[in-house]
Amino acid sequence: MRLYKLIHRAPFRVAKISKKRQQLRFKRSMVALKIALAQEKQETKEMLTIYRRYTQGDVSKEDLSKANAQFVDILKGLGLGVFAILPFAPVTIPLVVKLGQYVGVEVLPSSFNINKPLKEIDQKIAEEEKKQQTPPPSVKK
Repeated sequence: MRLYKLIHRAPFRVAKISKKRQQLRFKRSMVALKIALAQEKQETKEMLTIYRRYTQGDVSKEDLSKANAQFVDILKGLGLGVFAILPFAPVTIPLVVKLGQYVGVEVLPSSFNINKPLKEIDQKIAEEEKKQQTPPPSVKK
């Protein structure tokens, strides 16, 4: 009887809902990736300015340790880049990350380890969709 209800209920509606759910999940992951990459970009710029000040001799120990931590994050990203070149990258990268967690080594850069709340990601998605939907103002001559 249960199988009959499962098959009888609107299969097209169920398929449509699951498709929307997958699209939303994909959008969330892409926005989270965009946020993480923007954070890495900002931290790298700060690192470079700290190193520039270090060459001039006016930097504190805290700033220098912060810049060195960011440099280690960049090296982590480069290390994962090697696995991205390999033929089975969709399999090897998650395997390396899980193996690193098992051993106790962080393989991912720090900005990728922070899990953003879903509400914040959904809000950014809504803002981007709103920007895309609003037409540019027309110029009257």
